[in-house]
Amino acid sequence: MHIRDWPRAERPREKLLAQGAGALSDAELLAIFLGSGLRGRDAVQTARELLLQHGPLRALLDRDATALARLPGLGPARACALRAALELGQRHLAAALERGASLTDPDSAGGYFAQRLRHRPHEVFAALFLDTRHRALAFEEMFTGTLDSAEVHPREVVRRALAHNAAAVIVGHNHPSGNPEPSAADRAITARLRQALELVDVRLLDHFVVGDGPPVSLAARGWV
Repeated sequence: MHIRDWPRAERPREKLLAQGAGALSDAELLAIFLGSGLRGRDAVQTARELLLQHGPLRALLDRDATALARLPGLGPARACALRAALELGQRHLAAALERGASLTDPDSAGGYFAQRLRHRPHEVFAALFLDTRHRALAFEEMFTGTLDSAEVHPREVVRRALAHNAAAVIVGHNHPSGNPEPSAADRAITARLRQALELVDVRLLDHFVVGDGPPVSLAARGWV
C-alpha cells in the first residue's frame, strides 16, 4: 500500500502538521525527507530499512555526505541535502545564542550541547558561559579525552568564567558509547564544579550528558 492510501492521520506529513515533528518516529521523519522509497517500497519502509541496516539514527546521520551517498535510497543529491539540513539545524541553535537569547529552557540548552557534542568520537567537556540574564556569552570546549573519559579541571572552568565575566555556567559532555546515563564520576565532578564556582559567585545551572536520545540533565535529577 502506498503512503497516500494510508489513513490520513497515519501519514507522516499529515501527522507532523497535526501533532508536530516530535510525534513522529525516526523512520517517519526520515521518510518525509526521502519523499519516495526504493522500487517496490514506500518511503517509510525504505527509511526503516536504512535505520535497521545502517543505524541507529545517530550512526546514520554521523556519516559524511560521501558515505551517505553510497546508501540505498539516498544517493548524492539526497545525501548533500541531508547534510545541509543537519548543518542548518546546528546554525539555528547557534544563531539563538548569538542573538543573546536567554537560556531559561533546559530543553534548549540541552539541545545545543547535543548538537555540538553528539557526533564527537571522543569525550569532550564543554562550558556555556552566561550573563546575569542567562544570555550566552561564549561556548568553549574545555577538555578532550578518550573514548570513555575526559579529565576536567574545575580551576580552569573558574578561570574562563572570570575571563568572560560570567554570572552562570552550564556544562556538558558527551558519552561516545551513546548511553547518556550520568556516572558516579559525572556526579562527583559536578559537585566539585559547583563548589569551585560558588567561591567566585558564579552559579552552575546544569550539567548535561549527551548520548543517543535526549540529553540527561543532572539538574533535573537534583544533582546540581
